[in-house]
Amino acid sequence: MAQKVVLKILTMTDERTKKKAIETVADIYGIDSIAADMTEQKLTIIGEMDSFVLAKKMKKIGKVEIISVGPVQEEKKEETKDEK
Repeated sequence: MAQKVVLKILTMTDERTKKKAIETVADIYGIDSIAADMTEQKLTIIGEMDSFVLAKKMKKIGKVEIISVGPVQEEKKEETKDEK
């Protein structure tokens, strides 16, 4: 089951560090998507991976805090039923 992991990377202050963080995460097997937010220094990763391995690899870049780990919430479509 896919999970969503949000990490705060305290050293992600420039484009070079952001690129390095994304490349490091992309090497891990099972990653579906990666989103980086420079203003809040957050990296959001979605996929089937071990969050401990993820944090361990990211420690090579700088200080990392795990903000949240949980299941991916899928967008629910509202189904309209026509009653006759």
